[in-house]
Amino acid sequence: MLTVNGSKADGNVFSASRSPFFPWSLPLLYSSYPYLHRLFVFGVNSPSAHSGQQFRIEYIATPPATAYPTATISSAESNLQNSELHPQTHIASHVDVPRETATMPARTLPTIPAAEVQAHNNKKSCYVTIGAKVYDVTSFISDHPGGGDLILEYGGKDVKKILADEVSHTHSEAAYEILDESLVGFMPTDPILNGATKSNKPGEIVPLPPSKEGQAELNAQAPLYSSTGMSTAEDLSKETDATTDYKTHKFLDLSRPLFFQVWFGGFDKDFYLEQVHRPRHYRGGDSAPLFGNFLEPLSKTPWWIIPTFWLPPVAYAISVAASGIGSTSTATWCLFHLDYYLPNNRVAITAHFLLHGIHHYLPMDKYRLVMPPTLFVVLAAPFWKFAHTVIFHNWYAATAAYAGGIFGYVCYDLTHYFLHHRNLPAWYRALKKYHLAHHFADYQNGFGVTSRFWDWVFGTELDMNPPKVLKTN
Repeated sequence: MLTVNGSKADGNVFSASRSPFFPWSLPLLYSSYPYLHRLFVFGVNSPSAHSGQQFRIEYIATPPATAYPTATISSAESNLQNSELHPQTHIASHVDVPRETATMPARTLPTIPAAEVQAHNNKKSCYVTIGAKVYDVTSFISDHPGGGDLILEYGGKDVKKILADEVSHTHSEAAYEILDESLVGFMPTDPILNGATKSNKPGEIVPLPPSKEGQAELNAQAPLYSSTGMSTAEDLSKETDATTDYKTHKFLDLSRPLFFQVWFGGFDKDFYLEQVHRPRHYRGGDSAPLFGNFLEPLSKTPWWIIPTFWLPPVAYAISVAASGIGSTSTATWCLFHLDYYLPNNRVAITAHFLLHGIHHYLPMDKYRLVMPPTLFVVLAAPFWKFAHTVIFHNWYAATAAYAGGIFGYVCYDLTHYFLHHRNLPAWYRALKKYHLAHHFADYQNGFGVTSRFWDWVFGTELDMNPPKVLKTN
């Protein structure tokens, strides 16, 4: 039973004497019944001049979605205090009182206690904050260019300083846009709430999402690199809307098996190369569907499969041969990046897509980055014969060279994976930045993965200075 100034409620409607103290009783009412969503004030006839004008309050009680504590908003007091109640009036005014949620343009988000935010600090559920904003970055852990461990290190904590840290990595506006997409609520403290409700500019105290006009302006901004449609490394991890992307570019639908779309697409080589080098990012699952049948598992390879599968036979072969070393960096450069010589037919285009194109199309897909052992066995088998043909005079030396080549590719593949998905030591960060720029800035240069050496040899070194104009093909 509700009571205000000594009057008891009858159902959802109760009466109370209007007095100078009534406006200040609203906080008490709201604190006692935190799930009141809206208060409606109705005017009624006064039975006597001496009893004072009476009125009633109709309330709507909503059950709690969660047991979050609520706070009293001082604006409710002033709104009611300034309203005029007239006899015989149906609805004089209404006062919106926040419950356990904060209403923002186009969506309603909960206020989340600090203790709960801090508890979300693991791979299953990871929150970070910037001021009062709370972001659920769980789905981004595996996609973070610096590695998921770095995100988990700040799980349940404020990331404002680390995002702006020049020593670690100064994040671009695109990083903040990704965060905005993960906004799940607010963590207001009492000082923040009190300050926001008393201020004429609450948005400067409690950050608000951009307006529709502001978001439209952001979306309309042209990318820095027109050939890839991107501006920064963070853009590589921004989710692609499969439907919009397909309608816009008429290339591949990320929601359907990609292999058959490439094979039956009838794409011209120039169009294919233009589109496959415009990175997309899929978040509908672990990876975008490639075959959509029993072959699908064979196309996904966790990074640890590579050393587990290849290092034992490599170690055995080297122990038999007793010596040998090899490297495949030049072969990798030539095999994957001589796009100019790619034949203009669907067999060649599909082979290119399976061998390397899919990595440029989905560069942050962690299961389609290292080469599946089944495919590598097919590609590596001819090199066994090649090694023993060239080094025909010594079987052991040829075996050592072949094993060294396999080991070199294992090192290359793991380095490539870590550049995309791990936070690396300081001396490796420049290489990481260099390689990611190859994906988002200029795919026609910067082919080196483990080093820039071969880019220097072939004159394809990537210019890492900030561009002054848009880069185009």
